[in-house]
Amino acid sequence: MQAVKIGGFFVGSRYRPFIAAEMSGNHNHSLERALAIVDAAAAAGVQAVKLQTYTADTMTLNCRDGAFMVEDPQSLWSGRSLYDLYSQAYTPWGWHKPIFDRCREHGIVGFSSPFDETAVDFLEELAVPCYKIASFEVTDLPLIRRVALTGKPLILSTGMATLAEIDEAVRTARSAGNDQLVLLKCTSTYPSSPVNSDLLTIPHLRASFDCVTGLSDHSLGIGVAVAAVPLGASFIEKHFTLARADGGVDSAFSLEPAELKQLAEEAERAHQALGRIHYGPSAAEAQSLMHRRSLYIAQDIKAGEALTPENLRIIRPGLGLPPKYWDVVLGKPVVCDLKQGTPLRWKHV
Repeated sequence: MQAVKIGGFFVGSRYRPFIAAEMSGNHNHSLERALAIVDAAAAAGVQAVKLQTYTADTMTLNCRDGAFMVEDPQSLWSGRSLYDLYSQAYTPWGWHKPIFDRCREHGIVGFSSPFDETAVDFLEELAVPCYKIASFEVTDLPLIRRVALTGKPLILSTGMATLAEIDEAVRTARSAGNDQLVLLKCTSTYPSSPVNSDLLTIPHLRASFDCVTGLSDHSLGIGVAVAAVPLGASFIEKHFTLARADGGVDSAFSLEPAELKQLAEEAERAHQALGRIHYGPSAAEAQSLMHRRSLYIAQDIKAGEALTPENLRIIRPGLGLPPKYWDVVLGKPVVCDLKQGTPLRWKHV
């Protein structure tokens, strides 16, 4: 798989990294803020803004017992019920069209992660150009099959998934006739740490499944995401907010506008820096060859005089014989008068 086309952008190793700003619940239930997030993302230079399409009722049950409560004391959402969390974080479905319209005005892609088949049906009505399957849904093979049948590019986040589970998801999509796949390495902790990011998985994913690969990154800052580019990340997803201080369910591990702009710039620089396997001076380095060391006459000498450490030196610039010939020429007579500053050539010896 060489590339996948999403909207007007190609995603693949030959192209600049495709960066999607994940809005999630950072709109804080304000459509005005949601549209401002799109504006800021576009100004930062990303290619897409991503939403999540669900309601609390399509995600879970309104229960407050046992596993329906977030009990992990290390979680950002500790002590809250899943239903309350999703009620706060969801994006009203009526907002999707104006948000996607604003994306189109900026020339960027608007798309979403559906969490059940009703969300897919809804997003199809809005003619989204691609779909994202979240890490927690990578084992929901009926959902993957439904999305794959749309024939649109399918981005699969692989957080927590075993190699066998990823294989099942990929086979499900391909058996539905869809090979436009992007597999994202993801660590499903919020925030995640560079230590558990395991970016070396990215080239293994690409080799194992012959897919375009990328990173869904929940770590702080941009270092992990930029480091993923030379390992084969052609698609990068980062949560995005106008200001972390404004709060919100995902704000603590979201980038702010200046950081997102820096990510877009540095990811592109990292991609440009890959170049090709090359040795020897490049065209850009040709003038720098002048600044290598070489053999130069350090004192005026007459024809017949021998070259010595006093009248021959290894110095810059690099127009004389290479320094590796020092032992070869030392002690040899010169065949003509040579002035100080003359680059030594074979014709002189």
